[in-house]
Amino acid sequence: MAMLSIENLEVYYGAIHAIKGISFDVEEGEIIALIGANGAGKTTILHTITGLVPAKHGSIKFGGKELTKTPAHKIVSMGMAHVPEGRRVFAQLTVYENLMLGAYTRKDKAEIAESLETVFKRFPRLQERRNQSAGTLSGGEQQMLAMGRALMSKPSIILMDEPSMGLSPLYVSEIFDIIQEINKSGTTVLLVEQNAKKALSIANRAYVLETGKIVLSGDAKELANNDSVKKAYLGE
Repeated sequence: MAMLSIENLEVYYGAIHAIKGISFDVEEGEIIALIGANGAGKTTILHTITGLVPAKHGSIKFGGKELTKTPAHKIVSMGMAHVPEGRRVFAQLTVYENLMLGAYTRKDKAEIAESLETVFKRFPRLQERRNQSAGTLSGGEQQMLAMGRALMSKPSIILMDEPSMGLSPLYVSEIFDIIQEINKSGTTVLLVEQNAKKALSIANRAYVLETGKIVLSGDAKELANNDSVKKAYLGE
């Protein structure tokens, strides 16, 4: 059984048919990339999985449990974390306070402290700036904070929406290295990313979306060498 299984998903925004009957699976331990042009429906899929947008039809199963009727805050405590597009850190709060909010579903203080240690090891810059307000961080540091905050809930799967958006090339490489590290340490990753080249270079498998439909899927390395993918998304 797949860790996350999407079947025949239909999503509407008012009269707009945003997601048109898509199905895909994420197996435990994988990095899965969703790529496609702006407006293809990538963010909508993540929002529907995490309960922020209602599904009109279809099924989303996580660890065998149906999510379509589950409230968003309950989904977090089931082991799913979402790093939203545009980072969405709490600008007025400190780095430390932002991280602790990520652990709000957890009760064990010792385990939370351990997770904080792990996040600081992975993101030394956050430790240096733990008492700074999040709004004073650079874009790359805010992205790290959003990722660190998601990791504080101790997720088994993490959904990342455009983690490289608006970052300098140096930060982009760093963020992708960190995504691979997070995955190697046992967290499954579902990645939505405009930078298709980077996404395909670290993913196991990928799905290509066009106007709410999956038009191609397969091994990420094979898709990176697919002529139509190269032309449409890799600028070749």
